Amino acid sequence: MRFETHYTRNEARALLPEVRKWLKRLVDLRDQLDRHEKRLANMMAPGKDLGGEKVNAWVRALTEIKTVLMEFHRRDIQIKDLDRGLVDFPAIIDDKEVFWCWEQEEDDIEFWHELDTGYAGRERISGEDL
Repeated sequence: MRFETHYTRNEARALLPEVRKWLKRLVDLRDQLDRHEKRLANMMAPGKDLGGEKVNAWVRALTEIKTVLMEFHRRDIQIKDLDRGLVDFPAIIDDKEVFWCWEQEEDDIEFWHELDTGYAGRERISGEDL
């Protein structure tokens, strides 16, 4: 097995409210980081002193991104595409390790795919898969 944690569909569903919050926070933080980096780029010319509140804000954003990413990592939840909010939860179907596949715009977890097929291999969950 490649993953230590495996989710039932109901366990993954129960995490969706938190996952939605984490994804939104990551997108917000990424945008903040981009703004900070643009400001800092202007200050990185030779002979300029780089420091102060702008650098501190950049470091805080990086630290918070790491904190949110750890929420996913410690649960073995995979972020596949942040912009789409595409997330995979390790699962077992018919004694085989797979992913429950969910996109942020979807109301429920309705798809799964094999570990190596990715989004292109998504299949709708049938009663037999549960």
